[in-house]
Amino acid sequence: MRIVKVVGSVTLNVQDSSFDRANLKVVLPLNLDLANEQLVEEAESLVAWDELNCGVGSIVVVSEGAEAARPFFPQFKPVDVYIAALLDSISLDWTAIRELTGSGVSAGAR
Repeated sequence: MRIVKVVGSVTLNVQDSSFDRANLKVVLPLNLDLANEQLVEEAESLVAWDELNCGVGSIVVVSEGAEAARPFFPQFKPVDVYIAALLDSISLDWTAIRELTGSGVSAGAR
């Protein structure tokens, strides 16, 4: 699971029938910036299946890979990223994070 930020939506013109009524969002993974003590967006975007109707700017948790398709079992959906939770807030202990990762080293928020 990964923490990501919703930055847009996806509209499909032609689609596989398994995507009927799909709500897809463009998300950017968030990483820890230890130097500035903040979460920062990665440059690489992902497309996630959204059943929570998240808005742009929402911070969410996604599951990836085989786990992303589990909510649809026994149906098959060609999904690689699924929005599993909407976060209200994030509180980080930067001292503990530095001790775990080593001072000055960036670590992914996974």
